[in-house]
Amino acid sequence: QVQLVESGGGLVQPGGSLRLSCAASGSIFRINAMGWYRQAPGSQRDFVARITSGGSTNYADSVKGRFTISRDNAKNTVYLQMNSLKPEDTAVYYCNLEGQTRAVGSIINDWGKGTLVTVSS
Repeated sequence: QVQLVESGGGLVQPGGSLRLSCAASGSIFRINAMGWYRQAPGSQRDFVARITSGGSTNYADSVKGRFTISRDNAKNTVYLQMNSLKPEDTAVYYCNLEGQTRAVGSIINDWGKGTLVTVSS
């Protein structure tokens, strides 16, 4: 019943910036972490960035120094600030949530429907 809604994708020129948002709603007792993954045409879905509820972050090597993940725990929302975008960043970006629906057990790992980011001249 947990729902993730991504927004902020679009067309941007190389070197430009975009900010993605993902809002979680539904039956959520606790969010342990949220993250972003991406899937380019003809490729596997790859890890991009992840942030825990405590604020610890991880990034794929390909985006380190260019992307920044952040969150607003009160709003159950995660953001991905993407700077210095490259054509190689073109992909559908998916929001991921790791959490639980109840205090005991009920571990969940949910995905949004994705938002398309196209980096092109």
